[in-house]
Amino acid sequence: MKLVVQRVKTAQVAVDNQVVAEMGPGAVVLVGIAKGDTQHDINYLSRKLSRLRYFDDEKGHLNAPIQTVQGTFLVVSQFTLYGDCRRGNRPSYIEAATPEAAKDLYKDFIERLQSLGHTVKTGVFREHMTVKLENDGPVTLILESHGKTAS
Repeated sequence: MKLVVQRVKTAQVAVDNQVVAEMGPGAVVLVGIAKGDTQHDINYLSRKLSRLRYFDDEKGHLNAPIQTVQGTFLVVSQFTLYGDCRRGNRPSYIEAATPEAAKDLYKDFIERLQSLGHTVKTGVFREHMTVKLENDGPVTLILESHGKTAS
């Protein structure tokens, strides 16, 4: 499982020109799910994301978690995070999970973040979405679960 996390001032997601989610300060989280991902990946990355310190503390250092700004997560599925561009000019998505498998894990990831006390907004799974965001920093981080264990 792979996450691209962008700290934002504001963000919104639209489907067919209709806004389905919008938020103030927090993080946009693009979620890629690979073949073989399990609840262990969900547990590891949800806890890691929940505790990650990428917001400014009182001294202006990147040393505070999202809770300090009462931030929201905007979680958007994005299978293209597993696009392999090493050969040729057309990405291969062979490592991405099937839509059926990915949908359940995507929902579980959202529910796990909520169970950790976070406000979570979402895009619409398997829909073409327009994501607008105002980066803050910019701060962008990539988190991966492969080879990790939940702690």
